[in-house]
Amino acid sequence: MHCPFCTHQETKVIDSRLVADGEQIRRRRECISCGERFTTFETAELVMPRIIKQDGTREPFNEDKLRSGIQRALEKRPVSVEDIEASIVRIKQQLRACGEREVASRMLGECVMAELRQLDQVAYVRFASVYRSFQDLDEFRAEIERISAPSALSASREEEA
Repeated sequence: MHCPFCTHQETKVIDSRLVADGEQIRRRRECISCGERFTTFETAELVMPRIIKQDGTREPFNEDKLRSGIQRALEKRPVSVEDIEASIVRIKQQLRACGEREVASRMLGECVMAELRQLDQVAYVRFASVYRSFQDLDEFRAEIERISAPSALSASREEEA
C-alpha cells in the first residue's frame, strides 16, 4: 500500500478490526519512510450478475437504480432508511446466491416485490402496479385481495387458537 503522504511503497499494518457487521476490515497503517499513520478499509469485491432485460439486452447490475426504484415505491411511507438498506443487502445476497452470471430482470423484480411486501404493503402495490403494468382498477383490486387473503387466513387461525 502506498503512503498517501509521501507515496513511499511500503507501509506496515498496526491494527486490524472487523467493521460493518463483519463486511469490512479496518486497517490502521504506518508508513515505513515518513512515519505518518492512516486508515484503510478492505471489502470483498463480489461480482454481481448482469441483468437480462425483457427486450433481451444485458446491462450491469446497478445498485443505484435498485435503490431509487425501492425509494420511489416507499415515498412518503413510514419505513426507515435502515430497513431499506437491509432490504437492498438481502436482494443483492439473493442475486449472488443464485450463482448465475446473468439473471433475468423478472427475477430481480420478484425479489424487490417480496422485500416490499415485507416492508410496506402500500409500497408493494405501488411497485407491482408499475412492474406488472396494471391497466385498470380491477387489476389493483385483484392484487390487493391477493395480498389481503393470507393475512385474513392467519388472523382467523390466531382467533381459533
